[in-house]
Amino acid sequence: MKPMSLYKNEYKVEINHVDFKGDLKLSSLFTYCQDIAGLHAENLGMGRKVLYEEHGVIWVLVRIRVDIIKYPKYRDTITIETWPQEPSRMGFDRDFLIKDSEGNVLAKAVSTWVVIDIESRKLVRPKSVFQGYPPVIETRAIDCKLGNLKANGKLEMAYKRTVRYSDIDVNRHLNNAKYLDFIMDSFSLEEHREFNVKSIEISYSNEALLGDTIVIYEDKSEINSNILYMEGINERDGGLTFKSRIEIEQY
Repeated sequence: MKPMSLYKNEYKVEINHVDFKGDLKLSSLFTYCQDIAGLHAENLGMGRKVLYEEHGVIWVLVRIRVDIIKYPKYRDTITIETWPQEPSRMGFDRDFLIKDSEGNVLAKAVSTWVVIDIESRKLVRPKSVFQGYPPVIETRAIDCKLGNLKANGKLEMAYKRTVRYSDIDVNRHLNNAKYLDFIMDSFSLEEHREFNVKSIEISYSNEALLGDTIVIYEDKSEINSNILYMEGINERDGGLTFKSRIEIEQY
């Protein structure tokens, strides 16, 4: 298949992809984005198999922001479009638009990916694996700068959770979409009835492995502005695993 500047794929929202309200779960949306990013990387000659076998590296998502306009529902068919930007010195930016069957935008996302050595887990410069792109679409899905996340108030422990078999992926670490389940499980069912996540940004700091226990902390000092900050600390070494800024809206 000819390398494409913009890649599209359809997804059917199945029963196991939605929550108790029938809305697409954020972890499912992240899984869709992860899937189409991989498909487009293959189309561009930089898929997982090529990077692993020829360069000994793997793709890792390090930052992502998703803005949700309207949640897809059970049995909806959605189309996701994705396109990359020219790589920077250390990373690859990739954007997404999620559309309904009539072409209306339901959500949009911007992300940054890196490649790391499979053995040392150290960053590898893009120029060592970059094959070149067809003409790049310079339009961004969201006009923002990723990465500047920090607590503005007191952090309090929400709960802790251990990484189990069903949480890890082929890279043998906690999958990026599973972090969304860790985050969303910190809220009560009643809280989920009262609000939706309107926007979420996550910065992935250090990988979590099978058996690691992640302690989730939250800062609600800006809750009157519908903003929450959350982060995860790995009990194994006290290291930061993720930071997240969440904007909510009431039903």
